[in-house]
Amino acid sequence: MHHDCAIGKRRESYEPSGHDVLGLVSPMTKVDQFESAFRAADKPVFEFLQPVVERALVVTDLRGADATAFRDQVRDFLAVLGNGVQWDLDDGDSCKTIEALLEHVNVRNPDLICTYRNLHSEAWRWSYSLGEYLDVLTQIVPCPVLVFPHPQADRTNGHTLQGTDIVMAITTHLAGDNSLVNNAAGFTNDGGTLWLAHVEDEKSFGRFIDTISKIDAIDTDTSRERILAQMLKEPGDYIRSCKEVIVTHRPSVRVEKIVTVGGRLAEFRRLIDKYTIDLLVMYTKDADQSAMHGLAYPLAVELREIPLLLL
Repeated sequence: MHHDCAIGKRRESYEPSGHDVLGLVSPMTKVDQFESAFRAADKPVFEFLQPVVERALVVTDLRGADATAFRDQVRDFLAVLGNGVQWDLDDGDSCKTIEALLEHVNVRNPDLICTYRNLHSEAWRWSYSLGEYLDVLTQIVPCPVLVFPHPQADRTNGHTLQGTDIVMAITTHLAGDNSLVNNAAGFTNDGGTLWLAHVEDEKSFGRFIDTISKIDAIDTDTSRERILAQMLKEPGDYIRSCKEVIVTHRPSVRVEKIVTVGGRLAEFRRLIDKYTIDLLVMYTKDADQSAMHGLAYPLAVELREIPLLLL
């Protein structure tokens, strides 16, 4: 009997007497509070690593002087890479199949592939795809793929292909994406601006809060406020660490932060138009699937007026 009473007393010490950070009726124990504080302090820290591009492969279905002109246009656009890059060219006579292109990529082992949407296709006339070549390239080759507007599409805006003075890196989970930020910084011209953008999906967050509102033990208003604040704080803190590190290596590059909530596709589109972005950087590979990563495909299809660096 005495033993049962001891167990009862021990349980009583965990009975609710207030609210935790999510508005729950039951309080955090001291161990829980310490763990939460520890997790909150455990922030991803940005590490700078300049991307190295020694060999670039330009792929086009153009021929002769037109193919050479496209290669030169790409080289001028990427002046930020310096003069030490070897620029290889595969024109319309070199690679007439995806298999042949992949074989050339394996042989040359480029650090960067530069091409355009709807390669070897007339589908550039419509705004529904990237084309089968890019569908394969972006998922198979290990190096980044830089995708330009199709040279015949005439969809470029007034500043497109003039250089990489204004670069934006976007993701749905920015904190800890060192490779994304490093590539974006590495492709930003000296004296240019690098925008690091993180958008929380408004609909997904709304559904999450709607579920919480149906649990009577949780204070919905407090939960909404504190959860959203924490969700936005983490990418904000990470961008701050990026800025502090990048300025020591690229002091002339201005790093700017965008952390917001909205419809992701519409919000990214609005930001790109608002800041007249020269180059958009985003991930396309997904370890859990063969298709392009998350929001990358609809963005890549929709954003036809500017070059995209697909990692």
